[in-house]
Order: sequence, then structure tokens, then C-alpha cells
Amino acid sequence: MTALEVFKEFVAAINRRDVDPICRLMTEDHLFVDSLGAEFRGREVMRQGWAYYFAMVPDYAIEVKESMADGPLVVATGMARGTYTPDGKLRPEDGWSTPAAWRAVVDGDCIALWQVYADNEPLRTCLKKYEG
Repeated sequence: MTALEVFKEFVAAINRRDVDPICRLMTEDHLFVDSLGAEFRGREVMRQGWAYYFAMVPDYAIEVKESMADGPLVVATGMARGTYTPDGKLRPEDGWSTPAAWRAVVDGDCIALWQVYADNEPLRTCLKKYEG
């Protein structure tokens, strides 16, 4: 598979919110970098991270509008969206959407690096409603 094909398969697995296929598409020493620059390393660390995130935002989805690849590097832009839930109930007023970009480095048929660039304020706004 090309780097862009691996990237698209990874996004499709994320959009299905299916942790096992997401993890199968990661290198064992996979590096995830969030939009604040925090780094998380390792497939099993990310298995827990994705499971937690999908529990918090069970309808999370990525919409890729443009993407390009240069060798193993893939860069894409689009939108990220979902609905925050503190209790498993999806409420329309807790939905959010934000422009986003992703950078991936592909190693063989796996993602070695997944970096997200997005404004998390829409999600933080939802979280704040339930704090306290």
C-alpha cells in the first residue's frame, strides 16, 4: 500500500471508532502527538487512549478535505467533530466541530507518527459545562 492508502485506512478505522483495527495500523512504537504538543508513545498506550477518547466522544469523526503525500509523509486538512458525553447520552448541544490538520509518517503498512493540529476549545467548552 502507498502511504496515502495507509493513511486513509487509518482514518476509516478512526471513523468506525474501532480500536483494534486502529492499533493494527500502528507501529509498536507508534508516536501520537496531540494538538497541545503532548506525546504518547506505544501501541498499547494508544489502545487505552483511543478507548478512553471514544468513551468520551463516541461519535468522533474525521472529515479529510485535502491530503497529500511525499514518500512516507502524509499531510491532510479537514474537520474533526463529535459529541462530548459524560454519561453515554449524546446531546445535540454537546456537539462540536473544528478545523483540523493531521501529519502522519508511514512505516510499511503502519502509522509510525500521528500528529493532530486542531483547536480543542469547542471540546473544552463542552467539558466545562459538566465540571464542578
